[in-house]
Amino acid sequence: MAFSHAPASSGSSPAAAVRIDSWLWAVRAYKTRSAATAACRAGHVRLNGNPVKASQTVVPGDTIRVRQPGFERILEVHVLIAKRVGAEAASRCYTDHTPERPPAPFLGLPQRDRGAGRPTKKDRRDMERLRGQRED
Repeated sequence: MAFSHAPASSGSSPAAAVRIDSWLWAVRAYKTRSAATAACRAGHVRLNGNPVKASQTVVPGDTIRVRQPGFERILEVHVLIAKRVGAEAASRCYTDHTPERPPAPFLGLPQRDRGAGRPTKKDRRDMERLRGQRED
């Protein structure tokens, strides 16, 4: 009796359905899959504007909003992948619509010469005035 086997799926072929936590891990939005799952549980991930569970599947064309410390990334899904790939290959699986972040304000904090010793009272007051902590 002959058995016919379906060809084994290769790692390069796109998957039919991928969980959102797995996809976020695969495209390097999170370092670990468990971190992606925790973010979904905490409500930091939205799929097409709605909060999602980690088991929700994604399809090409979906918009994913990922809240990270200090900003929110907006990713549009193009290719479904379930396994983690290199950064260059991962960046081809989505379009990043994240608005550019404004540059952080540069605070010109005073620098003392090395070996100058401890600041004097006058030096300390000048530094506090520059930081906005003192109004003399």
